[in-house]
Amino acid sequence: MLSSLLLFAFLALLMTFRYSYAVVPLLAGGVAFCGLLFVWLQPGHSLRLARGDVLCLAALLLFSLLWLADVVRTGKWPVGEGNQGILLPLWPMLAALVLMAWRVFPPKAGFWWAGVALGALLVGSIASYEHWVLGRGRPDNGMNAIPFGNVSLLLATLSLVGLLARLGMRPVKGEWWLRGFYALAVGAGLLAAVLSGTRGSWIVFPALILLVFGVFWRQLHRGGMVALALLVAVVVLSTSFMPRAGVTQRVAQAVQNLEEYTEGDTYSSLGVRLEMWRAGARLFREKPILGWGEGRLEARRDQWVSEGLYDKGISRYDQLHNDLVDTAARRGLVGLVSLLLLYGVPLVLFATHLRRRRDVQGQALALSGVIVVVAFIGFGLTQSLLRDVRGLSGFLGMLTACWCLLKATPEGGGEGARA
Repeated sequence: MLSSLLLFAFLALLMTFRYSYAVVPLLAGGVAFCGLLFVWLQPGHSLRLARGDVLCLAALLLFSLLWLADVVRTGKWPVGEGNQGILLPLWPMLAALVLMAWRVFPPKAGFWWAGVALGALLVGSIASYEHWVLGRGRPDNGMNAIPFGNVSLLLATLSLVGLLARLGMRPVKGEWWLRGFYALAVGAGLLAAVLSGTRGSWIVFPALILLVFGVFWRQLHRGGMVALALLVAVVVLSTSFMPRAGVTQRVAQAVQNLEEYTEGDTYSSLGVRLEMWRAGARLFREKPILGWGEGRLEARRDQWVSEGLYDKGISRYDQLHNDLVDTAARRGLVGLVSLLLLYGVPLVLFATHLRRRRDVQGQALALSGVIVVVAFIGFGLTQSLLRDVRGLSGFLGMLTACWCLLKATPEGGGEGARA
């Protein structure tokens, strides 16, 4: 029960309260340590891990250890926005600890669905208040608007999976209230993503929607699926074209920035990103195996900026606005492989279960795992989200929860098929 409550709190509060990204995982880690200690001290009891568990743990630990080795090599910890990222390399280890414990004491799936839905409702409420009451152009809840918008979109998509899963399950008492709750969560999360002005999330959204409807298309009534797809489209488009939403302006700005960049003007949002990627590619070419390392990357980049090789705007950031480029430049091919394994191992495992499972709950959880990985790959194309405290915390927490819930859900359905 405690693991269920911690999971619910993590999902609901991740983008709501300032330090919940760290407080809840640390509590979960402490409880996990005590639980594993209890298991190991019991006579005749042992921790039995399946092949998939070992692969997930290996991917987490490899990514963490290589990042820590880079810290040892350079003597520099990642800084992160507001100096919040100093212990980021240790977080995958914490996720591994929680994963082992939750394989023994798994949360209940209902707390996952309730958590993502409540989280989406909360971010939608916060974004609405900041935008229409406080008059802020890009609501962010006191954090970077990019991870705020990205995670809001992810919560909305996961709420949509929860809604469609409910449509395929045996109705329970208060079923219409539950469906309404999930439907509101979808709308609220999408609203927050649109109002945040996070263009990277809009690029990823079509891929996520195709995944969701591709899985549920053959299981649910076609007419209902078409109606739901149209409803999602109407919500997104109507919100996007609100006069104060700023979506059309952000799209027009991106097109203008690209035109300006081709003409040599690099001092714009998109232009600075392209400059960072160009610098990152050169950094990687100069040290392709182990990369430049924490701190040294910034020093070399700033040296090039002082020589006039790149726009000075790229020196304002502690990352290269692309997880693949940043990792390759910072930790070389070795680090890039560890990142690809962190993405690829869970993605293959979730996709395998998605093809194999026939129960609605199992398919919904496997699909959620695929969505989490695909979403963060997409988000990471325009922002180094795994160097953001809430980005990395959200990715690791959701990944761990999806895997443990999936493995704990019986394939035959039964009670495990109820959300």
